[in-house]
Amino acid sequence: MSLTSVPPEAWKPAHQAARRLVSPLRRFLAIEAASGLLLLAATLVALIWANSQWSDSYHHLWHTEAGVGLGSWSFSRPLHFWVNDGLMAIFFFVVGLEIRREIADGELSEWRRASLPLAAALGGMLIPAGIYVAFNHGRAGADGWGVPMATDIAFAVGVLTLLGRRAPPALRVLLLALAVIDDIGAILVIAIFYSDGIAMTGLAVAGAGVSGVVVLQAIGVRAIWAYLAPGLAVWGGLYGAGIHPTLAGVIVGLMTPVRAWYGTAGFVKETEAHLAQVRDEGDDHDLMTHLDRIAKARFEAVSPVEFLIHRLHSVVAFVIMPVFALANAGVTLGGASFDGDAGAVFWGIVLGLAVGKPLGVGLASLAAIGGGVATRPTHVGGKAILLVGMVAGIGFTMSLFIAQLAFPPGPLLETAKLAVLVGSAASIVVGLGVGLLLMKPPVGPVASVTEAERSADD
Repeated sequence: MSLTSVPPEAWKPAHQAARRLVSPLRRFLAIEAASGLLLLAATLVALIWANSQWSDSYHHLWHTEAGVGLGSWSFSRPLHFWVNDGLMAIFFFVVGLEIRREIADGELSEWRRASLPLAAALGGMLIPAGIYVAFNHGRAGADGWGVPMATDIAFAVGVLTLLGRRAPPALRVLLLALAVIDDIGAILVIAIFYSDGIAMTGLAVAGAGVSGVVVLQAIGVRAIWAYLAPGLAVWGGLYGAGIHPTLAGVIVGLMTPVRAWYGTAGFVKETEAHLAQVRDEGDDHDLMTHLDRIAKARFEAVSPVEFLIHRLHSVVAFVIMPVFALANAGVTLGGASFDGDAGAVFWGIVLGLAVGKPLGVGLASLAAIGGGVATRPTHVGGKAILLVGMVAGIGFTMSLFIAQLAFPPGPLLETAKLAVLVGSAASIVVGLGVGLLLMKPPVGPVASVTEAERSADD
C-alpha cells in the first residue's frame, strides 16, 4: 500500500480537492513574509473599521467583558485586556524561548558573534529614545520614550524576504540577532519603567510559581501541560504585584530546558528497536505500547525549547500578532492631534523610528567594527548595515504594546499609535526603496544561511 494513499473512510475526489485547497495555504505559511502581510491586513482592517460608520462596534467589541468564575469568585476583564495581557504573554513566552536558544547555541552564545548585533541594537535603542526625549522633555508625553526603541521582526524579515537575492543570508542572520537583543532591551524597559509599584504578596505568588517550575524540572516531569499551573501562578502573581503580567512568559521561557534528552542518536536507536520488535512479533499485540514509546522518543529527540518554538511560532505569527494588531491598530484619526504635546509625541516617535533607528544601528555598527570590537560579516558592507537599520525602524507590534503602557486612553495614546503606524510604514517604504536601488543581487549562486553564519565567524 502506498504511503500517500487515501484514508480508507475518505472519498477520493473530495480528499484530493481538499489537498489542492490546503497546499496553497501550506506554501503561504512557509513564507516568512506572510506573517508581515497578515499583520498589514489586520492593521488595515482595524483602521478602516475604527474610522467607518461601524466604529462604535469596533470599540464595543474590545470593551466586552469576559472572564472566569468559581462560586462567589470571578475574574472579569475587557477583551482588550485578554489580548494585551493574556495572548501577548504567549508572544513573550516565545520571545523568551528564542532568547534562551540564542544564548545557549546561537548568535548570543559567543561574544565575538554577539558583539556586532549587540552594538547595533544598543545604538538602535538609545538614539531613537534620545530623539523622542529631545521633542518631549518636560511635556505631557515624556513617558513615551520607550515607544520608538522597538523592532517588529515579522515586518523587518518580511522586507528582506521581498528583496530576495539582494539581501544576503548573513544580513538576515544579523537582523535576527539584533531583533533578539532588541527584545531583551524592550523587556527590561517594560519591567523597570512601565510597571506599577510592586506589591509583595503578588511577588510571593509569582515566586511560588517559579519554584513550582523548578521543582517539576528537578523531579523530571516532561509533560508540557504540567507546567501550565505554575506558569499561570507566575502570570497572576506579577499581575497582582503591579508588574506587567506578560513578563511571566519571558520568565518561564528563559527557564525552559535547552538540551534534548534523547537527541537524534537516541531517537534513532529507540525507534529502530521498537520497529524491530513490531516486525518480529508480526501481529498487533502491544502495538500501541511500541507506538507510545516511539512517540516519546520523537518528543525527546529535540529540546523542549526547540519543540515549543516549533509548535508555537506559527500560532504567534499567524494568530496572536494579527489579533493584537486588530485590537490595537484601530486609531480613530479624529482622536489624534498634531498640536502641542500630541504633536511632540507624533514627531518624536516618527523620527525616532524612521531616522533614529537607521542612524543608531549604522553609527554603532561602524564604531564597533572600526574599533575592533566586532567583525563585519562577509558580503555585509555599509549599505547592507544601513538597510538593516532602516528595516529595524519598523516598530509596530512592540511599539504599539509599549504605547499602551506609556499613555492613558485619550489623544496622546491615539496620536502615539498613529505615529507608530506612520513611522513603521515610512521605514518599510524607505527600506524597500534603498534595498532595490543600492543592493545588487549576487552573480553566482546564493550562499545558504549556514554558510553565511560560518563566514561571520571566520
